[in-house]
Amino acid sequence: MIETWQRVLVLAPHTDDGEFGCGGTMARLVEAGIEVHYVAFSIATRSLPSGFAPDTLAREVREATAALGIPEAQLTVHDFDVRTFPERRQDILELLVALWEELRPDAVFQPSHHDVHQDHQTVAQEGLRAFKRTTVLGYEIPWNNLDFSYGAYIALEQRHLDRKVAALERY
Repeated sequence: MIETWQRVLVLAPHTDDGEFGCGGTMARLVEAGIEVHYVAFSIATRSLPSGFAPDTLAREVREATAALGIPEAQLTVHDFDVRTFPERRQDILELLVALWEELRPDAVFQPSHHDVHQDHQTVAQEGLRAFKRTTVLGYEIPWNNLDFSYGAYIALEQRHLDRKVAALERY
C-alpha cells in the first residue's frame, strides 16, 4: 500500500500527538522517500504551565519532526486553544479543505474515531470530511481510546521505533 504513496499528511491536534500515534510510521515513510507533511493545531500558548515560554511547544515540535526527518517547510503549526476545537470546527474544516486543495495527499494520518478527547474527535471528524477522496488512517493513542480497533498495520523496524523515541524525547 505505502509503496505507491508520494505525499502523506499527518494531522496532530496537539504537538506530540502525531509522534505518539504514528511516529514510527512517519520515520519509515520519510526513509522511503515519501514527502511527509505535519500539521499541529495547537501549541497551547495560553495553557502552558507557568515558567514555560509561550513558544515552547512550537520549538519542540520543530525539533521532534526534524528528528523524524521531516523538513521544517513541511511543518505547519496553528495555535487553537486546547479543548476548544469543537467550537472552532468550521475554522478547522476550512483549514483542512485548503490542505486538500494544496497537497492532494495520497494518505492522511489523523486521530482515530475512537479517541475520546474532544479536540482529537473534532480533527478526526473534520479530517474525514475534508479528505474523503483519499486514504484516511486513524492512529491510536492508548490513554485516549476506549478500545483498540485496528484496520491496518504498517510494519516497522527497530530503527523506526528508535527515531520515534528520539522525536518524543524532544518534548
